[in-house]
Amino acid sequence: MILCSIAALALIIERLANLREVKVAPPKLLDEVLGLTRSGLPSDDVLRKLADNSVLGSVLAAGIRSATPSRGTNEAQLRKAFESAGRAAVHKLERYLNALGTIASAAPLLGLLGTVVGMIEIFGAQSPTSGSNPEMLAHGISVALYNTAFGLIIAIPSLMFYRYFRGRVDAFVLDLELAAERLLPHLLRHGS
Repeated sequence: MILCSIAALALIIERLANLREVKVAPPKLLDEVLGLTRSGLPSDDVLRKLADNSVLGSVLAAGIRSATPSRGTNEAQLRKAFESAGRAAVHKLERYLNALGTIASAAPLLGLLGTVVGMIEIFGAQSPTSGSNPEMLAHGISVALYNTAFGLIIAIPSLMFYRYFRGRVDAFVLDLELAAERLLPHLLRHGS
């Protein structure tokens, strides 16, 4: 349970740091790229900087790279380039979310397992010859129930952050798709 709590905290901090708008889809980036592509396709050096800028930058750079006039790029090829880059971007955005979801699901079960094992030990320690001490029994049950509470203390925030990050990723995926759709007509003018 302690390992689950440490892992959940580490995953939450990592995702909070890497699912920021500035790292995924900076607000002004698309407008800058649209302005840049109006006069022609940018150089490889500019595309490298764009790809390193953010997740959105990497998707846009992949589309621009595939729009070279020498290839005679058509709309289907451009869409395929954007989709491939988009799939890689979505995979990067969803990193560690399954692990966080697993911790959110498993923590209450681990707590329940600890409670059941504790209850078995408590009732196993009671013997008919020595009698039972109600105070010791009550204390043992309360200690066993702490396992369930600790499991829930781990699971509830993990599940809340998992859902929050899932919503962030879905919003970013929509942003990436809309940005690619806006850039596509500009690239078709230069690629044909």
